[in-house]
Amino acid sequence: MNKRALLLCLLLLVGNAWSQSLSSPALKPPKGASVAIVVFEDLECPDCARAAPLLEEAAKTYNIPVVRHDFPLQMHPWAMDAAILARYFDTRSKKIGNLFRDTLFKHQLEISKDNLRAFAEKFAQSQKVDLPFVIDPQGKLAALVEADRNLGNSIGLNHTPTIYVVSNKNVGKPFVEVVDRSQLFQLIDAMKRGE
Repeated sequence: MNKRALLLCLLLLVGNAWSQSLSSPALKPPKGASVAIVVFEDLECPDCARAAPLLEEAAKTYNIPVVRHDFPLQMHPWAMDAAILARYFDTRSKKIGNLFRDTLFKHQLEISKDNLRAFAEKFAQSQKVDLPFVIDPQGKLAALVEADRNLGNSIGLNHTPTIYVVSNKNVGKPFVEVVDRSQLFQLIDAMKRGE
């Protein structure tokens, strides 16, 4: 293959990946919202724990939803199990699932693969939720976590947290990655103005 043909193939691949990320449902706000924050997070990630309170503050300030996606990294030994537990609590209510995630972030340094189950049992008891002995017997919750991870991979994620401000507009840039979290509020303002 000559250099010109190789360059053309490379440009087509990059263009295809860009168009897939533009049309990805992951980078759109939920139905009824014009702007939202989308985050791909790993429950064992220290930087995700630092980002979570800021995202919550922004959501309350602007009255916009935060859409959370699981993106457990292979290097974190209990992240996948924690994501499955969070999905279990989501089945009781999304509010309880998100509270579990935030509680994990607050106590991250105390948690290990060995004591995660005990931590989840204590949380379940505080929420008056039964925690079954086997959390995910058919693997349905793990499949949901994997679907989120695959979604993140499809848009080229390689770190956590990856945070986007997204809008439902069809012209201009419908999403922007938040690279500098100190700019989060300005990015939301700009997205709300339609910039």
